[in-house]
Amino acid sequence: MRRQRKKLLGGMVLSAALVLSAFSGGAGAVDESTNTSSSSDKLRVLIQPDKSVRSLKASLKRQLGERHDFDDLGFTTEVTEEELKKLTSDKSLKVTLVNTLSIAEFQEEGRVEAMATPSDRTPWGIEAIYRNSSIQSTSGGKGIRVAVLDTGAYTAHPDLSANVEQCYNFTTSSPVVNGCADGNGHGTHVAGTILANGGGGSGIYGVAPEAKLWAYKVLSDGGSGYADDIAYAIRYAADQGVSKGVKVVISMSLGSSAKDSLIANAVTYAQQRGALVVAAAGNSGPSANTIGYPGGLKDAVAVAALENVQQNGTYRVADFSSRGNPSTAGDYVIQERDVEVSAPGRSVESTWPNGGYNTISGTSMATPHISGLAAKIWASNPTWSNNDVRAELQKRAKANDIKGGISAGTGDDIASGFGFPTVQAGDQ
Repeated sequence: MRRQRKKLLGGMVLSAALVLSAFSGGAGAVDESTNTSSSSDKLRVLIQPDKSVRSLKASLKRQLGERHDFDDLGFTTEVTEEELKKLTSDKSLKVTLVNTLSIAEFQEEGRVEAMATPSDRTPWGIEAIYRNSSIQSTSGGKGIRVAVLDTGAYTAHPDLSANVEQCYNFTTSSPVVNGCADGNGHGTHVAGTILANGGGGSGIYGVAPEAKLWAYKVLSDGGSGYADDIAYAIRYAADQGVSKGVKVVISMSLGSSAKDSLIANAVTYAQQRGALVVAAAGNSGPSANTIGYPGGLKDAVAVAALENVQQNGTYRVADFSSRGNPSTAGDYVIQERDVEVSAPGRSVESTWPNGGYNTISGTSMATPHISGLAAKIWASNPTWSNNDVRAELQKRAKANDIKGGISAGTGDDIASGFGFPTVQAGDQ
């Protein structure tokens, strides 16, 4: 097989230059620090053959192997440095290093050790989004699936186990069923904020405890992952929604500072297939134009982080929360690099992989509040489309404007977006 690969690659026309990824070091350079593979001598690449050269794609896939196929965008695989040099010299190919994304810029520091029991069964973020400081439990989300693309989830957690419907690992060469184990904690925490069900009397509650969890491990236990695995999982969740005839919210508390074409395409694909995509804005604030991706995409609901502090009569946007684009502020129209809504994101308590609870901060923690609210709204309005639910989130955010924090003010701003959408009477 090795000899066959060399023969094919050696026969290619040597002419085209390497098309660098957003994380490459510079013209003619390959930055391997952003493209670590399971095999130390391999690089993850996206290969886009010239469509006019018929059968080339199929031939390359047979010789190099295939990770994921993205139709006209090409396919991904892993190659050695020697193979990469030969591939990138062929005029009929566009070869790009696959980007990596992580939770690094989306989670702030939190408690070092988790607690065995929650300090509050309805944490402050739940009380805030329900507009009820004395609430004892939550409800809603029945029939809605929430795909959490993250570090996995501890599906045996007492507050989550009854809600788990799917558990896949997308960080391997092909998805592994029941392989979503979370060795990090981030994904379990996110899942709990969305749909923790109280654990039979002693646990914590999420926003929509009757929703079903699709736990998709797209990041390593170290908190990073490849864009092609994430894009594939986004498409998979959307396709599952269509094939099963169910409503799907895709929640992503991950990202990078650079836009990735595979993920951008997948998010648009999911939106067109009827899924609602919710993503973190990032933790690179408080300067303008610091929003990350995929949150910065037009087809994703970007969520900023609030803290449990009152300023100007409202909750305050955390300084760490990324800000949007000033040139598009004030118009109540979502464009690329716009913050859309905001939600509790500092000092959020939720479920943890040891079966206990932990308190961490970030727009990673704000995002699941909105994902849970979307599930709750959709369950109450099952005939609605994903666009209808998004419009309702925007409507509720406008009615609860956020005026606290750097760059926050009356109306659509770069810090809080439209505002903080909350639960209303009648939500189920």
